[in-house]
Formats: sequence, structure tokens, C-alpha cells
Amino acid sequence: MKITQKSLLLLFIAALLSSSLTFAQTKDAFVASVTKEANENSQLEKLAHELLDVVGPRLVGTPQMKQAGDWAVKKYGDWGISAKTEKWGEWRGWERGITHIDLISPRLRTLEGTQLAWSPSTVKGKPINAEAIVLPLVTDSMAFVKWLPNVKGKLVLISQAQISGRPDKNYEDFSTKDGLAKFKKEKEDAAKAWRDRLAKTGLNAKNLALAIEKAGAAGIIINNWSAGWGVDKVFSANTTKIPTVDLSVEDYGLVYRLAEYGNKPMLRIESESKELGVVPTFNTLAEIKGTEKPNEYVMLSAHFDSWDASSGATDNGTGTIMMMEAMRILKKFYPNPKRTILVGHWASEEQGLNGSRAFVEDHPEIINNLQALFNQDNGTGRVVNIGGAGFAKAKDFLPRWLAAVPDTIKNQIKTSFPGTPSGGGSDNASFVAAGALGISLGALPWDYFSYTWHTNRDTYDKIVFDEVRSNVILAAILVYMACEDPEKTSTEKAPMAINPRTNQPGVWPAPVKANRKGGLN
Repeated sequence: MKITQKSLLLLFIAALLSSSLTFAQTKDAFVASVTKEANENSQLEKLAHELLDVVGPRLVGTPQMKQAGDWAVKKYGDWGISAKTEKWGEWRGWERGITHIDLISPRLRTLEGTQLAWSPSTVKGKPINAEAIVLPLVTDSMAFVKWLPNVKGKLVLISQAQISGRPDKNYEDFSTKDGLAKFKKEKEDAAKAWRDRLAKTGLNAKNLALAIEKAGAAGIIINNWSAGWGVDKVFSANTTKIPTVDLSVEDYGLVYRLAEYGNKPMLRIESESKELGVVPTFNTLAEIKGTEKPNEYVMLSAHFDSWDASSGATDNGTGTIMMMEAMRILKKFYPNPKRTILVGHWASEEQGLNGSRAFVEDHPEIINNLQALFNQDNGTGRVVNIGGAGFAKAKDFLPRWLAAVPDTIKNQIKTSFPGTPSGGGSDNASFVAAGALGISLGALPWDYFSYTWHTNRDTYDKIVFDEVRSNVILAAILVYMACEDPEKTSTEKAPMAINPRTNQPGVWPAPVKANRKGGLN
């Protein structure tokens, strides 16, 4: 039989159509399997319990951070997924102990509060019994130096006392128009007055704490209210020898008023912690090896570490368990991907994206061959925003991948192209700065910034599991589509928008070196 050029063309077209039909059928079957598994056999609640209730918060340099890494490696192993911890630096080792704070005079009350991260312990583990005084209003830095001897043996309050512990929305909902205007003015005036009080010391926050410590204070008390009911942000201590504790807005206000009105409040503080010397710090990585293009990579990304005033549930326990669950499902229904699938659980994101920056520095072979990275790190909400991260051709492939996502999820997502490159904020920025396609999966806030971001209320009960399940389905399908895509993604950068302040084009974010010796200087 004579084979003509026309018949060859027809055979090619038929093969192409058959291949496309086969992929469509395979894709539809994969999406159906993922959706069913995520909704009917979800492991999210169990993962959240094991990570958040049992391990707890994961401050870099603490035993709990290592425990979390070991737990994740074992969990991946149970699912048949290769995983490891990879050392990238060293950190000041520290472990939180008991914090107990009581008002003992002029009346008895157990106060709500905790020591800050890396706070020194009370001397020899014995409780402090001391009077609490307020940082005074002085005329200038010289007057402050003259006042400093007054702190000897005292607990010093160095934060503003809020005029109300009610969130602004509570006033907006219930106050009169005049009452709301009055409240807002009083709040602004009080904040300005406190800023002026601090400025007259001539010291920034860190040096103020160190000056008070050097002058012989017994401890420092702060309040870092997060503008929500009963919620504080709790970061790290500036002191090196005496404890620094955060009191709730309600109890800080109580102690502050007692001191200001001359009632001489006496407090008893137990603040235990352990210094553990220099400890290694790790990223936790897992891999499903590619079959056709094993040296090209699609990555899932979420930081593993947290602050430690609570359990780090939505920052970023939710991102962590989402990516773990996505990997479990991918292994079950897509065990032989065309490209290699990696997941990075980063350490020390909270101190400046250090884990992901170190990974970018240490693994150019992955960065240079990265098809895409999907990062999630803004709470428990369903993903509603995906942008092109400033890459010129992102619109050529991201919508194509999203097209496979079920309408109930996809139709809630707003896309923007080419988008803007992230200069910081979360770990996708480390990859974008290196010119790799780091995509942020932006979620609904669920009052994230007021109530759970870096706060004492970021706990298991704040997770909205149905929203996280939706994100698992999204992530698994995006990874599948990115792996199956016959084309390599482009990393061509779009022209940067004009900066209105300088009237010059913006500058692509530059890579930043990881801090590989945290807290040791």
C-alpha cells in the first residue's frame, strides 16, 4: 500500500487527537480521584492534631522544631514518600518553660501572659517578687538617664496602655457617631503621646530594654495588643539577663493603672526557660521522583516554623498540613509523575525567610530547572488570589493549569497577570528573587492579621478544615498539570511598573543571603 504525504498527515493528526483524548480522560479521572479522596478520606484533622496539639509550636532553635521535622519525615515514610531533613545553618538553642504571673498586691489575681521567645529565665529559676512601675514621661534623654536608677529591683512596664480592649469594629457597630469620632481621636492622641514618651528616652526598643536591664531591673513587662478580643502578638525578647513578659491587654491595663494611680502593684513572676547552646537548623524536604523529566521540578512550599505563644496553627500549620496532604494524595493517584515533585517545609521563615533562602543558595540545579513552585502562607482560608509573580509568560500556562480545577474552587479565584514579584513576606519571594517561578496561593483572611498571625490565639480550633481541603485539591491538581505540561515554563520577566514616587521603573527583587547563624552574634 502506498503511503502518501496526505495519509501521513492524517495519521499524525489522528495520533495527536488520540493522545489529547487520552490525556483528557486521564486528567478527568485524576481530578475526580483527588476530589473524592480529599473530601471523603481527609487526613487533615489527624495531621493537625499530631503537629499542633502534640508537637506544638515550632520556634527555630527549639527541640520542638526538630521534633516536628522528625515527625514529618516519618509521616512521609509511612506514605511511601522519600523525605529527609537537610541542615542549612545553626541557631541559638532555647526551650520555653513555665510562665506564671500573679498580681499579689493590692489584691490577688492570676494574670494572663507569657514570656517572649528567647527570654532569659528568672534568676536561678526562682520567682520574682517585685513592684511594677511605668516608664515615665521625661523631658529628654538626659532626664531619662537620671531616672534610670529607679528601676533597680523593679518590673518596668514599657508599652502603651490601651484606652480600650475593644476592637474598633465593636465601636463602629454600637457607638454613636459622636462617640465613635471621640474614641478614634482619643486613640490617636494616646498612641502619639506614647510614641513621644518613648522618643524622649533617646533609645530604640532594643536599646531601651538593654538600658533598663543594665540599670538593675528585675524584669520588663510589655503588651503588644493585636487589636482583637483578648489577642496579643508575641515575638522575641530584647533582654539578655532578665525576663521579658507580655501581659494581655486587659491585665496590662490593670497593672498600668495601679502603678499610675500610686497603688504600688506587686507582682510574682515565674519565667522558666533553657538556653541550649548552638543547635543545627534544618529544612524538611520530601520527593516523588519524576519518570520522564526527573531533573525538572514542581514544588510545593510552606514554612514549618512558627512563633511560640500558641501552636502556630494558621501560621503556618495550615500551609504545612495542606502540602503534606497534597503529597499524600499525589503519591496515591500520581505515583509516577513526569517531572519530580518536591515539597519544602522551611525553617526560620519568621526571622527572614532564612530556610528557603538557604535552599535557593544551596540548590541551583533545582532553581534553574524549576517548572513552578506553589507556596501557601496566609491562614486557613480558601485560595482566592493567584498572580503571575511578575513573569511575562505566566498567563500562557497558569490559566491552562487552573482550567482543570473543579468550578466550585476555580470560580472563586481571581487571577492577575503578569502580577508583581514578591520582595518578601513569605518563601515564594526567595525563589522569585532568584528568577524562578514562585507562585503565592493567596487565601481569604478569616481575620488572620488581627487574631491568629503571630498571636497567642493561633490554635487548632481556628482552622477551617473545609477551606484547607479545598486548597489541597487545588494544589494537587496544579502540581499534576505542571508536571504533565509538555512545555517548560518561561522565566522571562515582565517590564516593571513605574514607581510613582521616583517616576522610574521598579527593580526586580534581589536575592538576599540567608542568616545561617541566627541569634549567635
